[in-house]
Amino acid sequence: MLNLYKRQISNSETGTNNGYYYSFWTDGGGSVSYTNGDAGSYSVTWQDSGNFVCGKGWNPGEGQSVTYDGTWEPSGNSYVSVYGWTTSPLIEYYIVEAFSTYDPSSEAEELGSIESDGSTYTIFKTTRTNAPSIEGTATFTQFWSVRADHRTSGTVTVQNHFDAWAQSGLELGTHNYMILATEGYQSSGSASFTVS
Repeated sequence: MLNLYKRQISNSETGTNNGYYYSFWTDGGGSVSYTNGDAGSYSVTWQDSGNFVCGKGWNPGEGQSVTYDGTWEPSGNSYVSVYGWTTSPLIEYYIVEAFSTYDPSSEAEELGSIESDGSTYTIFKTTRTNAPSIEGTATFTQFWSVRADHRTSGTVTVQNHFDAWAQSGLELGTHNYMILATEGYQSSGSASFTVS
C-alpha cells in the first residue's frame, strides 16, 4: 500500500506534512526525487540535475532559531541553508551553512559580517533579473549570510541574521515560508535532514 506521507515527489510542489511546511521546486532538469519523512525530516536524491531547492520548515517563517541535523553528500554544486522569502519587498534569502564546489558569494556585493552560532558569516547582496520567484518570474534582491566553518548540524539563530542584514541596509518584507533547504545545480547527490 502506498504511504502517502512518504511518497516520492518529482515535480514542484508545496504543502504541509506532519506539522511542517515543505517546498520542493525544480526547473525540471535531470532527475530529482524528494521524500517527506516523519515530523521535520526529509530526504532528496538527485542525478545530473538542473536547479532545485527543497526542504521543510514553516510558513510563515520568522526570526525563530532553527535546529537541524543530517547528512549531505553532493557531487558538484550544492548548498545547505536556512532559506526563505519575503514579499513587499520581494526578497529571497539564504543563511548558508555549507556549500560544495561553488561559493555563492563569489559574484556578490559584500556588506559586512556577523559572529553567530560559533562562526563568522559574511553578508552579501545580489540581484536576480527575470528569475523564478514565489510571485512568478520577477526581478528581486537576494540576501546572503555565508558561514565560514561549514556544518550539517547545529542551531541557526535566524534573528541574528535578520538584525545584521537590517544594520547593513537590507530590509526584509512580510515573511513567507522559511525552510532548512538543500539546493543543487547541475550536480548529483543525496541528502537527508531533520529540522525543528
